[in-house]
Amino acid sequence: MSLICLPVLLPLLAAGVKLAIGARLRRLQSLISLVTLGISLAVSVVLLVAADEHGPQVTELGGWASPIGICLVADRLSTLVLVVSSAVTLCVMAYSVVNAYDEQEHDAPMAIFHPAFLVMVAGVADAFLSGDLFNLFVAFELLLSGSYVLLTFGGTESRIRAGATYTLMALASSMLFLIALAITYAATGTLSLAQLAVRFATLPEQVKLLVELTLLLVFAIKAAIFPLSAWLPDSYPTAPAPATAVFAGLLTKVGVYSIIRLEALLFPGGPVSTLLMWVALATMLAGVLGAVAQTDLKRMLSFTLVSHIGYMVFGVALSTVAGLAGAIFYVVHHITVQTSLFLVTGLIERRTGTTSVTRLGGLMTATPVIAVLFFVPAMNLSGIPPMSGFLGKLMLVQAGLADGGRPAVTLVAAGLVTSLLTLYAVAKAWGKAFWRGPRSDRVGRVLESEEYTGEDPTVTTATLPVALPIAVAALVALGLSFTVLAGPLSALAERAATELMAREPYITAVLGGVR
Repeated sequence: MSLICLPVLLPLLAAGVKLAIGARLRRLQSLISLVTLGISLAVSVVLLVAADEHGPQVTELGGWASPIGICLVADRLSTLVLVVSSAVTLCVMAYSVVNAYDEQEHDAPMAIFHPAFLVMVAGVADAFLSGDLFNLFVAFELLLSGSYVLLTFGGTESRIRAGATYTLMALASSMLFLIALAITYAATGTLSLAQLAVRFATLPEQVKLLVELTLLLVFAIKAAIFPLSAWLPDSYPTAPAPATAVFAGLLTKVGVYSIIRLEALLFPGGPVSTLLMWVALATMLAGVLGAVAQTDLKRMLSFTLVSHIGYMVFGVALSTVAGLAGAIFYVVHHITVQTSLFLVTGLIERRTGTTSVTRLGGLMTATPVIAVLFFVPAMNLSGIPPMSGFLGKLMLVQAGLADGGRPAVTLVAAGLVTSLLTLYAVAKAWGKAFWRGPRSDRVGRVLESEEYTGEDPTVTTATLPVALPIAVAALVALGLSFTVLAGPLSALAERAATELMAREPYITAVLGGVR
């Protein structure tokens, strides 16, 4: 199905055209970005419908048949996350077009930011659709090349420092990925995911375990799973708001998606499942405890991002249809909610000049629209009924209780504690930034605080373009729609999990009679 290539090719072509145009024709630059991402979203929806009705759709690149050639595979899982990621990137692009966040360098957002953003979007799509481990490596490098530019955009000292940390982490994981590919190819003679699913069954257990652990280590770094998550809270908060939002919403989920694909297709029910459960437990608790201790909205959200990756890993570790369905539902929910919260935080920073809750106050009165836009996804993230965050957690709790093992039941209890602590963290931030009195009432207390850095304690304010909150509201509405459509969405997640656990539909679609 030739449409499968479009979510990858269209952003790359658009990035090339925009680089050729340069800083000229600013409105045309914006139009190209929005139209490209709009078409990608439409194509993703078509692919989702086709995969749901007719099974995995495959296209072979370069005229070489699988498993010799590289193929792109659109099954229920890949197309579902592709649709959500396309919708999110479209909203973030609309935000960045309206925002013009770097007002000192008017040409930079169009000439640099947008092409890098589109390259990253192409890499994300390629990762979701890849049917080959080497192409997955290429996809990671593609999205990372765009993310390097976005993270250091503007060239400030903090962004360069964060970019250096992020780059070192990415290079280390890429080198480890290449080592894993070499081991895998030496052991099996192939890197096709479908053929690996067949050939791993005949390998000695020690070799399978070595390959699985090496690949899991790679994807755990990219997904920011504890204890390999220390780089994230120091990297993401420094980037521009649109970049931070899409990083938080999408990039870690590419790592989670890779773990789901790895464990369900290549190593179903393996001995690593119990290890993944304890890793999920540590990720939940370490992340949420870090979030509780923060006084900056960006860092608080970065730690909650780490924490909630643990829920997804928990669902994968259960190795059941119910557990995988809960993990898939939670991935979809979390992409939209986390992106929304970072975009709203960008609005707060532009409006007040800070994201420190010790320097904020009275925003409920001053900016009620922003207050609502923060409150809704914050409650969704915390799992307040009947929102999608609650429904995703409920699916995972039910799957864990159905498993009945001690690790699973422990994870259920940890998940409930994490949810309560998440609610405490966001409620504390809400109370300080939005609910308590205006900043002018607390200047003296801030000056006496050890957290004060010598900056002018008077928070500046700036007006926002009317269209800016609208772009964020669209994303918040998308997150709320998952609550309204929870029945069909959870059913689709269950069908995707069933297809993953069956494995044969994927293998047959890619290989046919070749094994």
